[in-house]
Amino acid sequence: MTITMYGITNCDTIKKARVWLESHDVAYRFHDYRVEGLEAVRLDGWAGKVGWEILLNKGSTTFRELSDTDRLSLDENKAKALMLAKPTMIKRPVLDLGDRILVGFKPDVYQQVVGGLK
Repeated sequence: MTITMYGITNCDTIKKARVWLESHDVAYRFHDYRVEGLEAVRLDGWAGKVGWEILLNKGSTTFRELSDTDRLSLDENKAKALMLAKPTMIKRPVLDLGDRILVGFKPDVYQQVVGGLK
């Protein structure tokens, strides 16, 4: 199984997740949204697995810089369009395990889910 981590290189949470994976000898591929982009079909798949509300990082600077109108009138289609246009609004990291994804980094969850894959 190929594990892919999605995010942006300079994110502190990404750095912590990468250190965790590497220190536990878990092989993965890193996909930087800013460099490689993100396809709508992949975002749709993630939203289908966990819901767009989980994927949208409302704490991100990019999200907070949106107008009040944009922030308050969100629905699934609008949120997906915003995340595709500005992938920094996607909660990081997204760890694609094939049959499921993990959103965000929690060492105990990584240990339970990813540690069991080795």
